[in-house]
Amino acid sequence: VQLQASGGGLVQAGGSLRLSCAASRSISSINVMGWYRQAPGKQRELVATITDDGITNYADSVKGRFTCSRDNARNTVYLQMNSLNAEDTAIYYCHAHTVTVVNVEGATSERDYWGQGTLVTVSS
Repeated sequence: VQLQASGGGLVQAGGSLRLSCAASRSISSINVMGWYRQAPGKQRELVATITDDGITNYADSVKGRFTCSRDNARNTVYLQMNSLNAEDTAIYYCHAHTVTVVNVEGATSERDYWGQGTLVTVSS
């Protein structure tokens, strides 16, 4: 599956942005989708994930400010980011994790997919 992230940009501290991640195929069977980010000089870190059942998980640093959602009809995952601060400045990457049963014994194959990233810059 190919992932196309969009919605990044420059915003003032306290402002909001909504990121979108459009998938090249149906996401209804994708087990987990979400967002990671990588700030300059830092490792990539998890921001938020959402399962195919709609269960969300957030990094402590964004809880209460960010909301991850998915629209299976549009094959799109969103990240609504509110109350942005300078520490949120990073390249944001869309991610998908699939688990596929490959034989009758129940063996599974897992794969990870990444989008190209979208830059979010928060000015203080």
